Amino acid sequence: MESMSTHGASSSCSERERKRKRTSSSSSASTSGWKYEVFLSFYGKDTRKSFTDHLYAALKRKSILTFRDDEKLQRGKCIAPELLKAIQESIYGIIVISPNYVSSKWCLMELVEIFKCMGEKDTILPVFYHVLPSTVREQRNTFAKAFDKHEKDPEVDMEQIQTWKDALTKVANTSGWDLQDG
Repeated sequence: MESMSTHGASSSCSERERKRKRTSSSSSASTSGWKYEVFLSFYGKDTRKSFTDHLYAALKRKSILTFRDDEKLQRGKCIAPELLKAIQESIYGIIVISPNYVSSKWCLMELVEIFKCMGEKDTILPVFYHVLPSTVREQRNTFAKAFDKHEKDPEVDMEQIQTWKDALTKVANTSGWDLQDG
């Protein structure tokens, strides 16, 4: 049974923390040594053609260098190396948590990596899009159903599931935006 993990990220993240401490609080990624100012994590089917596209466009209008995954990126068992690198090279993470976010192992792996690399709460901004933070924290409704499916997946071990659940609890306890009506 192969674990769904993100390999090789820990050394880059510890290097990232050293850089973060050396870097001033400049608003420009290029002047501070980062490739992106923001990494957007979201479930495409829920928000790509709506909220996330609008958010991305607004960030772009403000000249904020933002990484948003491309629909053409190949999905696989492990998170794509280019996504890991983009997370590691971003100052902030905006996580758009929507009702089906947890159904995606890909999104859950991104979330874990974001917390590995951006563990400081002031660099992670959750957006609760059509989902209550308490639903995320307690993993109820669509979140419970998604985890039931993950538990039946022979390629996902219980340790990985617990890591995902822990990351969700962390993000639900992080101050963010609660957008119930879009």
